[in-house]
Amino acid sequence: MKKSLILCAGLCLAISFASCGGSKESAYKKAYEKAKAQETQQVAPQETEAPVVTPLVEKPATQATVIDNTDNASVRSEAVTVVDGTGLSNFSVVVGSFSSKANALALQQRLKGQGHPAQVAYNASINFYRVIVSTFADKGDAVRSRNQFRAQYPDAWLLLKK
Repeated sequence: MKKSLILCAGLCLAISFASCGGSKESAYKKAYEKAKAQETQQVAPQETEAPVVTPLVEKPATQATVIDNTDNASVRSEAVTVVDGTGLSNFSVVVGSFSSKANALALQQRLKGQGHPAQVAYNASINFYRVIVSTFADKGDAVRSRNQFRAQYPDAWLLLKK
């Protein structure tokens, strides 16, 4: 009795594995053939007349236009206190942000060694030290300074003191 029960269970198991493992290539082949048929049935694009192009007339420039994108520059506003420096104006150029005061002071010293009046400010709400390389009362001057520093510090950004 046990032998026949084991034999039946094994046979059922073998049949179930054999029916599940079948390949579905025929379904993929049918889908491929259907897509090919649709591709060949597509209508060729209709020919249209070439558009009429007006010739370009060149005129000499009489005056140069300088585009100043200082109004579009993004500015972050934060409440900061000066940790090491002489004080901040309204707009400042930030070249480094650190959670460690020692790292911020190290960057400040390196910038001072290069001749920049660098300062360190602390934002207590997010616990970060900001290394400020220059500070200005005018946004336009701050944007120009930031753009110059982006050659060496690509992540430089503008800070508006609250």
